[in-house]
Amino acid sequence: MDNFTVSDQGCSVCRWSPPPALVATLWIAAAAVGTWTAALALSGADAPGQLLGIVTASGLAVWAFWGTRARPRLLADPDGVTVRGFGAPHHHPWPLVQNVRIVRTRRFGLTSSLLEIDAVRADGTERLMLFGRLDLGADPEDVLPVLLAARPGG
Repeated sequence: MDNFTVSDQGCSVCRWSPPPALVATLWIAAAAVGTWTAALALSGADAPGQLLGIVTASGLAVWAFWGTRARPRLLADPDGVTVRGFGAPHHHPWPLVQNVRIVRTRRFGLTSSLLEIDAVRADGTERLMLFGRLDLGADPEDVLPVLLAARPGG
């Protein structure tokens, strides 16, 4: 969690973002794969390797850009929750947030948790948002109580 303050009344402002170390690693990996691909292109050899390098570097760069752009990924305050991705942030007032819970999944003997927020927009359309550890930079199990404390009335 990047920044939060909790008082007896709950959380005043809570922010969760992708881990900065992960985002920096993605940028470095994208640059390294891009450099490798450029070296292959200059040598004129290994056309399939060049294609693989271009696809990989592009994918890493898009993921790194998303991690940079989506900061903070989730913001909670007394007014509601704000979710940020590639586009403009979307604010969901607390009265329109219908459910906030943890969803646990077990695969290959490992249990993972996702934070699920179910909201309705002002125009009546429903929106289901799922956040994992990489989205939040924290364990969703730890985020849930802080997020619920930010909601007026607990």
